[in-house]
Amino acid sequence: MADTESRFVRMSRRAAITGAALATMALAACGGGSKGAAEGDMGLGAPAGAKVTVVEYASVTCPHCAQWQKNTWPAFKAKYVDTNKVRYVFRELPTPPVDAATAGFLIARCAGPDKYFDVVHQLMATQQEMLTSSPREWLLRTAQAAGMSEQQFNDCVTDKDAVAAMEKRVQAARTQGVTGTPAFYVNDTQVISPGGEGASLTDLSTAIDAALAK
Repeated sequence: MADTESRFVRMSRRAAITGAALATMALAACGGGSKGAAEGDMGLGAPAGAKVTVVEYASVTCPHCAQWQKNTWPAFKAKYVDTNKVRYVFRELPTPPVDAATAGFLIARCAGPDKYFDVVHQLMATQQEMLTSSPREWLLRTAQAAGMSEQQFNDCVTDKDAVAAMEKRVQAARTQGVTGTPAFYVNDTQVISPGGEGASLTDLSTAIDAALAK
């Protein structure tokens, strides 16, 4: 167990580079967006190149992201994703605790493309377990539920190449001017609703329907 914990700590230290990038990003001016595909994009709904693409930047440790996932995602998915009206793209942007968020995204990718969104959504739905138990226990339970062994979990969250790829995705978000989560873009135009949970279904629908009508 001690060796397992130390490996997780080493991964956390490696992820600190990502945390530094995020801290710098917070100083960037608002702007940027989602134009074009980015390496590592995870998508649902219509195929790449669809008339309308909705991009969400989110973190599995972000409470507002979890609330959007719980309150808005089901209706948004039914209206636009399941009907293939839009291409929905999810982009990872780890937030504090950055090491746990980074590990969570690594697990989702290690679980495989067919389980990626299930793992991400499960982590968001069970965020409180990160506080009531420990980040490692919370992450390990999720990994095991996705069919991973503890050894596979350990190997996954300490994969240097995977962490480096995550850092590149964070840098790409910073370059595009994304400053917080959740952040939503419809064809490169940011949609913001009051309340702090990201974009409401009403505001997203207004932007999406206008883009579809063009």
